[in-house]
Amino acid sequence: MHAYLNAFLGGTLLGVAVVGYLYVNGRIAGISGLVGQLFNKEALFQRPATWFLLGLFLTPFIYGLFFNPQIELHASPLAMIIAGVLVGFGTRLGSGCTSGHGICGMSRLSVRSMVATSLFMLAGFVTVYIMRHILGQ
Repeated sequence: MHAYLNAFLGGTLLGVAVVGYLYVNGRIAGISGLVGQLFNKEALFQRPATWFLLGLFLTPFIYGLFFNPQIELHASPLAMIIAGVLVGFGTRLGSGCTSGHGICGMSRLSVRSMVATSLFMLAGFVTVYIMRHILGQ
């Protein structure tokens, strides 16, 4: 039950953050879009995207101070870097990332986001199947 409660609370906090960001700033809280906002001409710490992303980055470390989560990584640093580059390429190709399409776009009933999220999920399913059942890793 504890795992379900954590998932429920995490999803609730994510939903509140996304709605709050949209309400306060009038912008969708997709991570690739927020990172893109960091590179406009305004002062760095006057942009809401900076603070949102800083909170997104720091929260797991703060959580770890209090709850000591057991996190196990099953990938090499090189594989994680390659995966990050591919995700960055995919967000440009797909006009948004999983958070922008999957959370914000789907909640607005965007057909483009529904198609993109379905493709993200399908690619994940296929990748896990290949890694576990074909390559045996």
